[in-house]
Amino acid sequence: MEKSMRNTRKVREGVVVSNKMQKTVTVLVERTIRHPQFSKVITRGKKFYAHNEDNTIQVGQKVRIVETRPLSKLKRWRVVEVVS
Repeated sequence: MEKSMRNTRKVREGVVVSNKMQKTVTVLVERTIRHPQFSKVITRGKKFYAHNEDNTIQVGQKVRIVETRPLSKLKRWRVVEVVS
């Protein structure tokens, strides 16, 4: 087995809703689903705690986060890049 045969990590895009913690941002990731009975498109959201080493990301910025090893009790994601 090669070392490069590691599973691909999950990547999500969302909006920063809080940066009040040290080296951590809260990212709201929204997804759209179709209601099974009424076939209406609805939006569902989930917040993720993501590691932000240099504390430069501001509230309202769109970021890309990637899954990583557990960094703390709730933090399992890290910010890869600022999209906009």
